[in-house]
Amino acid sequence: MDNPQIWWSDGLHFACLGCGRCCRGEPGAIWVSEEEEIIIAAWLNLSVEVFRNSYETRRWGPLSLKEKCGGDCIFYNREGARCSIYPVRPSQCSLFPFWPSILATKESWDRAATLCPGMNEGHLFTALEIESLLRQFPASIPSL
Repeated sequence: MDNPQIWWSDGLHFACLGCGRCCRGEPGAIWVSEEEEIIIAAWLNLSVEVFRNSYETRRWGPLSLKEKCGGDCIFYNREGARCSIYPVRPSQCSLFPFWPSILATKESWDRAATLCPGMNEGHLFTALEIESLLRQFPASIPSL
């Protein structure tokens, strides 16, 4: 990729280390689309209505997953340091750290990398791979 406007045109390194830092800690919203609600509810063997009442909030505006006290995602299991709905987790989770807000500037990437030890490590994602991931980021998710 030859676009000098894109600071990550040479690609970025990332490897998920499974530390769970992106799932716990400070409060934030994990947005859930209607399609994701259906998939997660089915995974949990719940109706969408029960799923919404038990696991979602409008604290941040649009529907998002609830948090435990302290900011952990409701589906984060500290004992195993794992997501209990990992195979069906929301796209916001599966696309981290390739979010438009994190990729906006090198400074925002570097700021996020202070919290995520897998950023700047491991697999080199090419600019084409990053662009593909950005296209997968749901337009319905408010700016992060």
